Amino acid sequence: MKGMYWKSSDKSVLYYLVLAVCSIFGMYLVEHFRSDKLQPNYSEKIEAVKLSVKAFEKIRSYKESKNKKIDPDSDPSLSGLIGEFFTPVTSNLGSLRAKQTSLNPNFAALVLEYLVQAGVQKGDIVAVSLSGSFPALNISVYSAAKVLEVKLVVISSLTSSQWGANDPDFLWPDMEKELYSHGIFPYKSLAYSWGGIEDQAFGIPKEGSKILQNSASKNALPMLHSKNYSESLEERMNLYSSVTPLLGYKAYINVGGGTVSIGTKKSAGEFSAGLNLKHPMIRDGRDSVMRRFANAGIPVIHLVRVDELATQNGFTIQPKKIPEAGEGKIFKRSEYDLRLAAAVLVGILVLLYLFFKRDTFIEEDRDDSL
Repeated sequence: MKGMYWKSSDKSVLYYLVLAVCSIFGMYLVEHFRSDKLQPNYSEKIEAVKLSVKAFEKIRSYKESKNKKIDPDSDPSLSGLIGEFFTPVTSNLGSLRAKQTSLNPNFAALVLEYLVQAGVQKGDIVAVSLSGSFPALNISVYSAAKVLEVKLVVISSLTSSQWGANDPDFLWPDMEKELYSHGIFPYKSLAYSWGGIEDQAFGIPKEGSKILQNSASKNALPMLHSKNYSESLEERMNLYSSVTPLLGYKAYINVGGGTVSIGTKKSAGEFSAGLNLKHPMIRDGRDSVMRRFANAGIPVIHLVRVDELATQNGFTIQPKKIPEAGEGKIFKRSEYDLRLAAAVLVGILVLLYLFFKRDTFIEEDRDDSL
């Protein structure tokens, strides 16, 4: 009867060294020879980015032609899309970091990717809520939509949080009008709201209220007539439905933190930043435009928490200059060469097999000699 016993390996250190060196070298080869793979809709994404850059340049040139100073401290890229810390039409607090990060034309490519993933195609209709707080993201939405040849039904707000489109002489509607009149975009808002608290610009001083009213009169802006949150919600939904029935929309895009669009802070947390393809039916809490579309099964693109979106997609945080087209994971992804990885794995397994068979042969020789 043979007994079971443990015995130490009789292999030399060289045996293990060869195996380790081959394994490490194989891992190096796999890591070193990764290749950049172009992502779907690459050319369309680049086109959308270039269109955003063109819009950025038009806004900057307009401000320069009006001798409007661009502060290099708050707007180091000199985009002209960063507003001031506070003006009479500033609705609430805002993050300068987020506003600076939004000055990346590659967000247009990200919006385009979201639209494609949502199943939006040429000629489809998309509902949009824009905020004066993020004019650069508004431009990204328009750029992506134009490249995809999508129809937009847009409702925008007049007011802005800190560092947004809060120049009393150059609000978001003025920017939109400038871009539309020069043929950069074929889009303009169906209607405007006052924005701010309860969508009624509550808290805006009398001076600011007069500025907003003068802007609406001067530009003959179609304004929402609602007097409170609930009325504004219903008026917005009726406007969207007047163009096409709710289920005729292929997506809903929200930019910023407009209360009627996203609801309260608590209900806004129901949606992730970026693309939301599915959303459970929720009836508790405050109703909102975004919830109405989501509960109807319509994909929601939620452009908030800009730093989070930038980090997820490899965009620069607070760029000092306008980033080049093609930045981020949505354009190219570094991928492993699967054939090389398989070859390395097979090579290591062959080495292990040979070493194992060598042990077997040695043991057999020893048994035969007994």
